[in-house]
Amino acid sequence: MRVLVVEDETELAEMIAEGLRGEGMTADTAHDGATALQRTAVNDYHVIVLDRDLPVMSGDAVCRTLAAGGYPARILMLTAAGTLSDIVDGLGQGADDYLSKPFSYLELVARLRALARRGPSGAPTVLERHGVRLDTVRRLAERDGRLLALTPKEFGTLEVLLEADGGILSPGALLDAVWESPTRSRSTVKVTVHQLRRKLGAPPLIETVPGFGYRL
Repeated sequence: MRVLVVEDETELAEMIAEGLRGEGMTADTAHDGATALQRTAVNDYHVIVLDRDLPVMSGDAVCRTLAAGGYPARILMLTAAGTLSDIVDGLGQGADDYLSKPFSYLELVARLRALARRGPSGAPTVLERHGVRLDTVRRLAERDGRLLALTPKEFGTLEVLLEADGGILSPGALLDAVWESPTRSRSTVKVTVHQLRRKLGAPPLIETVPGFGYRL
């Protein structure tokens, strides 16, 4: 995942970026709105952490510009203004999520990964393959019209496998995409896939590719 951190407090921006790099992400920084737009003109980001109160060009203006231009990155607004009206206004600018300062770093990472799992802005919210229908907004899953009672991790695993469209995903890739906990084990993926297979029923859909991972 590639993230752009747009924050005028230089020390905070670099601290966030360094932490994200430690999570295995690629993170760039910009300290004003104009620089942020320059970065997006030459780089493809999955998620942008965007402070609303920026010099040169406000975060709201950056958000509106990116949305109007169809830039595909998901946008997480980050600001000290956290009233309900502020949140509604921020989302109205085109942001996908909103986090108030001060914030929990673990919550920030979890929200970034959740946004990245949703795919590019404008991506379809319903995935349908092999008789499986996944509504990523309503969080509903069906197979051949039968409603599936999935846990959040099972739903996330199925979503990533569907998005891969037959591509092989390693246990490590599934961990990065679905799990936010710093203490993660590949055996957790194995158990989750086993439970998911059981709930999907016959004929089996998830294939284990020895030495590589899983595919649908």
